[in-house]
Amino acid sequence: MTKLSSLLDQVDSGTMLLPEFQRGYVWNRDQVRGLMRSLYRGYPVGALLIWETEPSAFDVRGPAAPHGGVKQLLLDGQQRITTLYGVARGKPPAFFEGDANAFTGLRFNLDTEVFEFYAPSKMKDDPLWIDVTGVFDKGLAPHIARLNADPATTANFATYVDRINRLQSIRDRDFHAEKITGAEMTIDHVVDIFNKVNSGGTKLSKGDLALAKICADWPQARTQLRQRLTTWQDAGYNFTLDWLLRNVNAVATGRAQFDQLDSVASADFAKALDQATEYVGGFLDLAAGRLGLDHDRVLMGRYAISVISRMQHLFGGLGDAATQNRILYWYIHAGLWGRFTGSTETVLARDYEIGQTHGIDGLIDELERWRGGNLRVGPHDFNAFGMGSRFYPLLYLMTRVLRARDLGNGIELKKQMLGHLSALQVHHIFPKAQLYERGYSRGEVNSVSNFCFLTTASNLAISSRRPQEYLPEIERDHPGALASQWIPQDPQLWRLDRYSDFLKERQRLLADAANEFLDGLRAASTTGTHETLPRITVADTASDDDELTAVRALCDELVARGMATPNMDVEIVDPTTGQAVAVAEAFWEQGLQVGQGQPVVLELDPDPVGMTRMEELGFNVFTSVDALRNFAQRRGQEASGEGVDDPVTPSEDRPAEAGPTADDMPDEKAIRAQFGNAMRDVYVRSKKEAGYTASGFLGMLQRHGALETARRLLAAPHISDGYTALYEVGRLDLTVENVVLQPEFESLFSDEERETAQRRLAEFDFTPKR
Repeated sequence: MTKLSSLLDQVDSGTMLLPEFQRGYVWNRDQVRGLMRSLYRGYPVGALLIWETEPSAFDVRGPAAPHGGVKQLLLDGQQRITTLYGVARGKPPAFFEGDANAFTGLRFNLDTEVFEFYAPSKMKDDPLWIDVTGVFDKGLAPHIARLNADPATTANFATYVDRINRLQSIRDRDFHAEKITGAEMTIDHVVDIFNKVNSGGTKLSKGDLALAKICADWPQARTQLRQRLTTWQDAGYNFTLDWLLRNVNAVATGRAQFDQLDSVASADFAKALDQATEYVGGFLDLAAGRLGLDHDRVLMGRYAISVISRMQHLFGGLGDAATQNRILYWYIHAGLWGRFTGSTETVLARDYEIGQTHGIDGLIDELERWRGGNLRVGPHDFNAFGMGSRFYPLLYLMTRVLRARDLGNGIELKKQMLGHLSALQVHHIFPKAQLYERGYSRGEVNSVSNFCFLTTASNLAISSRRPQEYLPEIERDHPGALASQWIPQDPQLWRLDRYSDFLKERQRLLADAANEFLDGLRAASTTGTHETLPRITVADTASDDDELTAVRALCDELVARGMATPNMDVEIVDPTTGQAVAVAEAFWEQGLQVGQGQPVVLELDPDPVGMTRMEELGFNVFTSVDALRNFAQRRGQEASGEGVDDPVTPSEDRPAEAGPTADDMPDEKAIRAQFGNAMRDVYVRSKKEAGYTASGFLGMLQRHGALETARRLLAAPHISDGYTALYEVGRLDLTVENVVLQPEFESLFSDEERETAQRRLAEFDFTPKR
């Protein structure tokens, strides 16, 4: 057993560190409050797992102690120790990577014994709200003096002093630490142990594993990679570490599997990193200058870039103008058709080989064979909806390259000085609000073929006017401007009642223009691509859609609470087939907190088939802002202990979605938690054992929680569709009614509710099972 104060001293001295393969700090404020509440109340907070090793064994994060000797490397416990160090010291530890706002400013209320983060309007000048860091740092005296000076605290002075003492005593709390040692321990052994103890928490990607081994020989590798990513981020492109490693691997080994980097010496890796950086930068300049793809939103087909990096390495660059055009042709089609969204490594390996032996023409031929001989854009492809679809970047590209003109002033968009009020915005040709009033779906309203790009000033001027009002004025004042944006010329199609016909005609015009441009690239023509396009600003479109405004507000709210920043308006791809299954309003690919829990999707208007497939892939899908907000709030309550007499302490080895366990909580709360787990088990087992995917039931659990969902189903006048489906396959043991009748849940339901459950099962001649 080791006291917390001793553990923190070890962090200060540089004898307790993190192995370099660990990801950064991912906890949010709710988890911080939950940990402190558990410690204050004396609840168990889990053991630590530590690797005792020589400092030369492999790279660590943070400055190690200057003297030699054994170091303590945290394998399990990073989040807890980082939190406690940050709260106690008022600053993050030296090995910290993350958002320090998650643990700074914590306060404790001497009257209610709750932990909250500082809110001036609520806590300023209130002696009952004390600074937790101040208690650890300066002791009891300042707080006792403050209480003495306030007559309002006199009656409970002894109680308050006792509570301050109890808070400060957390630093003397004993932690149990399991230790692994042994000279035979390698990075592979340790990473395997790490993944096993974190089976429910933050998992390492293949790229993390590869980088862990690289860092053993070249400690600066992670820093160097991050510097490149930061440079591109500053230029408007957001890439991941795994993606950059793909490019380095392509250059260094010509292979797709990360384990190929095991045999690459550190000096060779460093050289390959420099070369890959140069190749990526060269291609980004080409894509921006020749296609106008100059920011993150429109950069399609990212994995295709590693193939192009490999080609540059093999053939000494991007080649002449004709070769560059064919590279761009291949790149655009690879992005449009999701070449690398399925079995990424398998496809990359094949394309590396083909590129090496047959060059860019071989890659084009392979892509054509893969597509069944069809590399043509069809009108229906522009029926894709949202800025997350694959055909949004193509529309943007065409606008930049093919001399599209602004509808407000008739000037070519690429020739304008795009400053204040002239940054490009997405404009809905038919206003969204008017289409919704006529009953069109979100997908129809936000079809890519209802989009065009305008300067901000022009977008504001047109506002929400009807096309039949403003399009004639544009054609009169700026002849040819409509045609340059592929807007049908027939005035009859500009009426709201002809919207569907308008979309079909514009989709035809867009497809014809796209194919003509792409055919020119393949034929090695340089028409329309000699000129280097200027970089521009693309502004967010002011939303007149209340639901989308609510989505953005929710995402901002979750980020402020310490959740991850989602991708907005993003295409969700089936990793098996590479097909798009949805375009989500928001997508947390690595969970609401990075590396913790299932991917989370917010899709306001899901396709039933796509919804089912996302659930099969293990995604947590929400179809309303309120449902996701309630889910996040329940997670926060479980993590912080709000409304729970004996909360579960957040830990690295149990994700928040799993819910509390009975051993951690008193009887009533334990029963509720157990019931929640049983209800989630109904969904999982129904799908796995009975072949029934209860999407509606899952949605109810997300919106209302387990107990309220059960009560709503029992209160319904008729049995649910799910009940009928389970009856037909002889699995009424998987119904909510059967769960409700389990003896351990008797206290949660009224006699009437239990009688309803019993009656329904009796009507179908079913004997409840445990």
